[in-house]
Amino acid sequence: MRAVFSAVLLALTLPSLAQALADGEVRKIDKAARKITLKHGNIQSIDMPPMTMVFQVKDLALLDKVKPGQKVKFQAEMIGGAATVTQIEPAK
Repeated sequence: MRAVFSAVLLALTLPSLAQALADGEVRKIDKAARKITLKHGNIQSIDMPPMTMVFQVKDLALLDKVKPGQKVKFQAEMIGGAATVTQIEPAK
């Protein structure tokens, strides 16, 4: 019984760990190319160290939420071999 409880607790915890948002700053937005340039900290979800790089965006509407120079929190995933922003919001 205890092992089952531990397994359920772990299963509930893992998604929240995988969804930890990374810190970043928007440097450039290119809606035509569906890309955003971010200066970012460590991105645990894709094991990426801090740097400035161009990301694809999963949904073009994400680019309407932010503007260049803005501090953000975001989630990135590797999709089709490309680092892709799947969630982004202004930092509070």
